[in-house]
Amino acid sequence: MTDSTNETTITDTSAPAWLIPDKAYDVLKWVGLVVLPALSLFVGTVGPAWGWTHVDAIVTTLNALGILAGVLIGVSAIKQRLDRAA
Repeated sequence: MTDSTNETTITDTSAPAWLIPDKAYDVLKWVGLVVLPALSLFVGTVGPAWGWTHVDAIVTTLNALGILAGVLIGVSAIKQRLDRAA
């Protein structure tokens, strides 16, 4: 008689230290470095000519979102480099 034991495989499901997948990193980088600054400039230039309201608030918000995206990708890049160096 043989004993049969059920073996379970334990997989590591922890997220990487940098948390942002490559594709999301590329999109955030493109949005933060190209799209948001260009959109902010466009709204700041065209908005007053068309009589849009709250243009200053919109431009400030777009710039803040661009900075947020830049910080996220910057932190991710630094963490990734530190993890690879370790």
